[in-house]
Amino acid sequence: MGATVGSVDGEQMTAAPPAGSGTAESRAGASRRRATGLLLGVALFALLADLATKQLALSSLTGRGPVSLLGGTVYLTLTRNSGAAWSIGSGHTWVFPLVTIGVIAWIGWMALRLRSLPWAVSLGLVLGGALGNLTDRIFRAPGHFVGHVVDMISLFDPYGQVWPVFNLADSSLVCGVVLAVVLELTGRQRDGSRSGAGSAEEADATAAATGEQRERA
Repeated sequence: MGATVGSVDGEQMTAAPPAGSGTAESRAGASRRRATGLLLGVALFALLADLATKQLALSSLTGRGPVSLLGGTVYLTLTRNSGAAWSIGSGHTWVFPLVTIGVIAWIGWMALRLRSLPWAVSLGLVLGGALGNLTDRIFRAPGHFVGHVVDMISLFDPYGQVWPVFNLADSSLVCGVVLAVVLELTGRQRDGSRSGAGSAEEADATAAATGEQRERA
């Protein structure tokens, strides 16, 4: 309700809400819903693509040697990784699901003020990749929360000697993080604004006011 500002013939009058305030709020809500929808859509696509390629690798590469593609630039070789890249932390597999759950919770918190579509893509890629590997950790052998991640892509070497064998979830995570770094470096904020934009506008307004005062003088 608007604030009471006076009365006419005994009837109270209320001030109308600022013009355009409802429109601005509705635009902000629409931007937030659009960004959140894009985030979830990208995450779902990344997750389904990862699960599909892992199932394909299990059905077609089990019991086979590495398959060379692009003249040996890429090899398809089925591996199961209990740790991170280069099998780091392979003796503490249970730690990785906890870290992933923390990342997912952080993305959920970030989504509360998300209005930027590029940031939605970045966070969606990270979320989809995190969920893809978390699914392996929870449901694959040798047991719940200690499952081994299915990897199948090796670069320049059939056994991951040049670069760790990875999967689409790993690629999604890396692409999401790289995009986030680019967005940070270019000043794009998660709420859709750009850092420094407000201060530049204030400086322009101050300069214009100073020039007007000088003309009047």
